[in-house]
Amino acid sequence: CARLNVPYHPWRCQCMGYFELLVGLLFVLALIDLSVGVSNDAVNFLNSAIGSRVTSRRVILIVAGLGVLAGSLLSSGIMEVARKGIFNPDMFVFADVMVIFLAVMLADVLLLDLFNTFALPTSTTVSIVFELLGAAVAVAFLAVAGGADASGVLAYVNVERAILIISGIGISIVVAFTVGTAVQFISRMLFTFESKNHTAVIKIAWSAIAFTIISYFLIIKGLKGASFMTEAAYGYVYGHMLFIVAASLAIWTAVMWALNRAGIDILAIVVLGGTFSLALAFASNDLVNFIGVPLAGLSSWQAWAGSGLAPDQMTMEVLREPVQGNTLILVGAGAVMVTTLWFSSKARSVTQTEVNLS
Repeated sequence: CARLNVPYHPWRCQCMGYFELLVGLLFVLALIDLSVGVSNDAVNFLNSAIGSRVTSRRVILIVAGLGVLAGSLLSSGIMEVARKGIFNPDMFVFADVMVIFLAVMLADVLLLDLFNTFALPTSTTVSIVFELLGAAVAVAFLAVAGGADASGVLAYVNVERAILIISGIGISIVVAFTVGTAVQFISRMLFTFESKNHTAVIKIAWSAIAFTIISYFLIIKGLKGASFMTEAAYGYVYGHMLFIVAASLAIWTAVMWALNRAGIDILAIVVLGGTFSLALAFASNDLVNFIGVPLAGLSSWQAWAGSGLAPDQMTMEVLREPVQGNTLILVGAGAVMVTTLWFSSKARSVTQTEVNLS
């Protein structure tokens, strides 16, 4: 305790090293989870480019890697899902949330690696959401086992938010199917049956619109969760949204016209642009599935270490506070994911499974 420069408490000197070890273990599991998670999710943003063979796999991986690195910087805003999106942290003490976080990370690593071994794509978001829900419910049952009404378990779960997240997952399937069908049908009508004398204008217009949509996604939507973005800067961008979209359309039309005149296949450029944006979306959305829980564990430990309370006495209201991701940690996580893209044989096998299916 003298070394730690804290008042003497017998429980504190016994628990300090134990919970430090748990935090370290969470981050070791995070590194493993980043690898097995990306091996499974790589199919989400690689299969279109690889399946259509627009260019070599090396170029596709370079484009996807840049997207993952960019997306890792935009993932800060969604980290709160692991902290308060599924359970009510004020109902749990510090010792309880550390048990929840450790159980979630162990389950996630084992589950995703099992799917990867059999080359089966799965949803890392569904996995982490239901792992958090299951672990929280299990700990809540233990908490009320002392005689409280079992219905009190619901008080430990953020029911409204959990239903919203789970409903969003289900709705996204319907939306993806509907929009994918519509866009595919229009694309086929425009390009498959059109004579070569009329495709230049259509290709340029289609490509310019596609890149304008991607630009809107990156600038207007993507920057909102960026760890380096201030509220004032985002407010300025959002206030000039129409001008930015119109300017993007004009610029991309000129660029696509020039590329087409140079003999470059601009539809292949659209596929690579989509690959970049999908990789960015994956990293900005799914990074919470891999490091959100360890970061929540670190925040919990930091709050408890300075509280002077026993680990079974301090409730975790601190997890309700807004979180701003550490840029270095986010970039480091992005680097691990990019390395996995290049060297994971399981990522290649899962991607090949979905390409074969399509």
